[in-house]
Amino acid sequence: MVFLEPEQYQQRCAQLFNSYHKDISTLLPFAQIEHIGSSAIPNAISKGDLDIYVEVMPDQFEFAIAQLKTLNFVEKQNTLRTDELCMLESLNNDNVAFQIVVTDSVFTFFLTFRNKLMASPTLVNEYNQLKSKCSHLDHDQYRAVKSDFINRVLKHP
Repeated sequence: MVFLEPEQYQQRCAQLFNSYHKDISTLLPFAQIEHIGSSAIPNAISKGDLDIYVEVMPDQFEFAIAQLKTLNFVEKQNTLRTDELCMLESLNNDNVAFQIVVTDSVFTFFLTFRNKLMASPTLVNEYNQLKSKCSHLDHDQYRAVKSDFINRVLKHP
């Protein structure tokens, strides 16, 4: 797994986010749209992908998924899918994913995690070190290590 330095990917991801934000806002004017993941965190290394958080009320969830699929996205296989979380991945060859989340669900942790890292350069440094040590792992192993870190950060006050 190859990780990129912030200057290698963050500007591109910010531009992509702005473009998608406009498209999502047009389709789902009621949605909360946030840039999440490493590309949203200053100085974080990353695989170079862009994660976009789309939060909607429970009664808008399935409609939002259907609308977002019109942007040439499909449900990502082999990821957690519930009545409150759905991950869509881009077929546009741009390495973008949408996390569609129900308001007030447990999955709003995406924002909590991002905000905790944005507030702590020490945590960002620790996250970067963890990622660097995972470059030899496969995606499943990396996800497990990353998940442990995320859970630890979320449990810390």
